[in-house]
Amino acid sequence: MNTHETYIKRCLDIGKNGLGTTRPNPMVGSVIVHNDKIIGEGFTSAYGGNHAEVNAINSVKDKSLLKASTIYVTLEPCSHYGKTPPCSDLIIRHNIPKVVIGCVDDFEKVAGQGIKRLRDSGAEVIVGVLEHECRAHHKRFFTFHNKKRPYIILKWAESVDGFIAPKTKNEQKPVWITNTYSRQLVHKWRAEEQAILVGTSTVIADNPTLTTRDYVGLNPTRIILDRQGKLPNNLAVFNTEAKTIVICETIEHPTKKHDHIKYETINWASKSEIAQQISTILFNHNINSVIIEGGAQTLQTFIDENLWDEARVFTGETPFKTGIKAPEFSATLISKEQILTDILKIYKND
Repeated sequence: MNTHETYIKRCLDIGKNGLGTTRPNPMVGSVIVHNDKIIGEGFTSAYGGNHAEVNAINSVKDKSLLKASTIYVTLEPCSHYGKTPPCSDLIIRHNIPKVVIGCVDDFEKVAGQGIKRLRDSGAEVIVGVLEHECRAHHKRFFTFHNKKRPYIILKWAESVDGFIAPKTKNEQKPVWITNTYSRQLVHKWRAEEQAILVGTSTVIADNPTLTTRDYVGLNPTRIILDRQGKLPNNLAVFNTEAKTIVICETIEHPTKKHDHIKYETINWASKSEIAQQISTILFNHNINSVIIEGGAQTLQTFIDENLWDEARVFTGETPFKTGIKAPEFSATLISKEQILTDILKIYKND
């Protein structure tokens, strides 16, 4: 690993500190180096706050060193006004002579304009250092802008014999397949992603809250599929702990009209495009990542339309012998780990 790669790797490491808080902005990391010594670091603040480059520059105690330094950043510095001024202008204003960038920003308001502005100012700009790793790091951001949909993560737990739920239940609460450590990991994932989606059957069967109650972090926006509007408003998903979007066939729910609940409609008769319609709604709500947590029919809908990016599948040690079969799919296994008695496999959509 050469010098530039070493510092971009450091940018990637610190950029992860923004996971779950910068959304829908990318979780950028930035490092400033003077005479082979890091003199400043920063990552993107929570949405609406400073970008990584601003935080890195602000962290430098002796600003006179900036005119003889190199700034490293995982993603091309912005060149437009959004919630904050352009980062490329700030770099130019401090006369930083060298800029090393992991990957170009595909967002149409940037798309090379930040690089051009820096080069026009006389700065030396190097682009494409650990580009593959940087693009993977910003996968949510790139999927949202390039595919006009959120980054979609499928998640389920199945018994050792391949069922995700028993056929019948005695109580309206989850039947746990995994152990408490795996369940806490799922709540960590919820804090990292912007939304979580479940179908009507899951809400009726489990009455879930879909929050991060077992992990410190922001609650995701809850996306509830309720075609016929039959879910009663006393269910946990309609409480005030998180914003909720209900996707149905018609908007006729006067008993559930609250500020934290929004209603959207799709054409349910077009069964081949359900996942696509849902994805478009989430895109329009500026949601750049979502976890699909079930049930089996909802998961299979996204699989059948090939609208997913990653699948996270737990396998517990208990057999059900009968029940609702786990979704069927084909993908590339990218990791496998054991969490006490559970097995977690993560797949990438080819």
